Amino acid sequence: MRPAFVERRILRRVGHLITSSAEGSVSETAGRLVASLERRSITVFAQIDHAEGARRVGLELPDETVVVFGNPQAGTPLMQADPTVGIELPLRILVWDAEGTTMLGYDDPTRLADDYALAAVTGTLEQMRQLLADLVAEAAG
Repeated sequence: MRPAFVERRILRRVGHLITSSAEGSVSETAGRLVASLERRSITVFAQIDHAEGARRVGLELPDETVVVFGNPQAGTPLMQADPTVGIELPLRILVWDAEGTTMLGYDDPTRLADDYALAAVTGTLEQMRQLLADLVAEAAG
């Protein structure tokens, strides 16, 4: 087993998610993620605290937050190419506690080209993938 400080530098695939471990709590990591988005002037539309939602109905769930964000300059051309891709937007990064290890995960946006008519905007999808990787690296600490 690799030490955590080595493991977090390696992006892995878990199902369809690209994941990375992070330093600190879910809350701290989500805070770093939001700060990275704000530095780039990217709109944060929502932070959904799934664990809080579970607690409100008497259930337990380890800390888990989804940060929902986007930029109309990037997303609009995708929807102009294929309006149905709007179901996939805005972008999201999941931050969760995996048995004491804070994790970050996101879907690779380039996979959208397989399901939608986006051949004309694959460059935008590549830029989104790089942005997500950079954000996760920054938020990981």
